[in-house]
Amino acid sequence: MTNNKKSFTFPVGYHEFHKDQVFNFQLNRWYSLGYARFEDMKEAGQKIENFEDWKTEMLTLAEKAESEERFMNAAFYYRAAEFYVLQDSPEKELLYDKFRELFYKVFKDDTIERFKVPYNKAFLPAMKIPVSGKKKGTIVMHGGFDSFIEEFYSWMRYFSNNGYEVIAFEGPGQGAARRKYGLALDYEWEKPAKAVLDYFKLNDVTWLGISMGGWFCFRAAAFEPRIKRVIASSIAFDYMQGYNIIIRWLHLFFLKYFRNYTNKMAMKSIQKGKGLEAWMTANLMYITKKKTPMDAFGFWLQLNEENLHSDMVKQDVLILTGRNDHFIPFKMHDKQVKALTNAKSVTARVFTKEEQAHNHCQIGNIGLALDVMVKWIEKKS
Repeated sequence: MTNNKKSFTFPVGYHEFHKDQVFNFQLNRWYSLGYARFEDMKEAGQKIENFEDWKTEMLTLAEKAESEERFMNAAFYYRAAEFYVLQDSPEKELLYDKFRELFYKVFKDDTIERFKVPYNKAFLPAMKIPVSGKKKGTIVMHGGFDSFIEEFYSWMRYFSNNGYEVIAFEGPGQGAARRKYGLALDYEWEKPAKAVLDYFKLNDVTWLGISMGGWFCFRAAAFEPRIKRVIASSIAFDYMQGYNIIIRWLHLFFLKYFRNYTNKMAMKSIQKGKGLEAWMTANLMYITKKKTPMDAFGFWLQLNEENLHSDMVKQDVLILTGRNDHFIPFKMHDKQVKALTNAKSVTARVFTKEEQAHNHCQIGNIGLALDVMVKWIEKKS
């Protein structure tokens, strides 16, 4: 990042920081977004064997960076440390607060406006970055399963520097909307979309959903005509269709006939605090405010083709997909493209390993993805 804190450098390359993709993707994530040093991610990757190691090494990096007054690095290393801590740990909230405190300290001289959008007797947190130069339009953006709006600041600055006013918000179940205001995740994303569009008095926006937000953005667009252009950075379409038919059947079978047993086994896994599945289950329970794993999984089943209403999307659409996305099978890309039968236009951009943007949300070459987005918006506006 440059010294004036107004722009970021997005490094190119998806690196092998760790042999396990569970850790490797996250190490690449913070580096690719422009917030971490290469040598720090490489050093951590050599020492991490499990989730406890992850927290230890990230905290070590954070404290070292803070002592050296590298506060941006420190903020995102605290965020990284928080990431794999299970939700019922008191450390989780402390690390989250530390991350946000440092983030806003680092960028206190930047033109970040913060808002609390009224929603269901609570609030949706939002950040607004004014346009640099002549305004070309407005972009509204949000994440999905596990992101905070602060993480997208580097994206927001890129858009701002290219002539766009940018608003990022956390919907129900996300970030401070869940942690501070207790709002549970709701797949009817048109409801927070309406609240944000009403609050900022917006009538013509480009709507960007990232990761699971690639499902939410289409749901919002299906019901909200003030969204004129839709960008999905990674898509989901239907989470159950990501599995093969046998695994899908087994999931539904255990959900229906062995609910209590499956709950007990899932809770035992969470209590041990080991493995990606334990973390994902605990996080899903937290963001949905469900008391059992099976109730949370019931919400997961609602993120399906039927509830998405792709046929009701009438806007211009841009889909960005990594050819080797390790979270979402590539077949979901084609399913989503084909389902947009009434869209004004559909542009489907697949990023390859040669471009280093082949993974989830184009981690490895964020700069290329953002360039594709800006050029598409300019063409469709």
